[in-house]
Amino acid sequence: MSKEHALQNTIRNALAGECLLFRANVGTGWTGEVHRLPNGDVLIKNPRPFTTGLPPGFGDTFGLAARIITADDVGTKLGVYIAGEIKAGARVTDKQAAYLRAINDNGGAADVWRSVDDAVATIARAKGKV
Repeated sequence: MSKEHALQNTIRNALAGECLLFRANVGTGWTGEVHRLPNGDVLIKNPRPFTTGLPPGFGDTFGLAARIITADDVGTKLGVYIAGEIKAGARVTDKQAAYLRAINDNGGAADVWRSVDDAVATIARAKGKV
């Protein structure tokens, strides 16, 4: 398991009960005319590669954080959508930074999470507790 994957699991476990958080999955595969061979192998005729999942830059995690609405919230942009780009030493790409910025610019709470504390801070901001 990579450092980043381990960090993601640690963060998701630490936030259990604090928010609704999902792991974003992406992948690459092949499609075409599928034939199962007698030995159990699969033969794909006229194969074409495809990618599935979310667009480039989408955060590693996303979900919802509940926010109690108060009189202080009237007239403000409220966001409950949360996202975290989990990094264990690596740099954020331009597309990842643009995604995080778009979420924040539209009332959500999104950040780079290098630790549980980073994730907790994002959730607190989403809940209006900062």
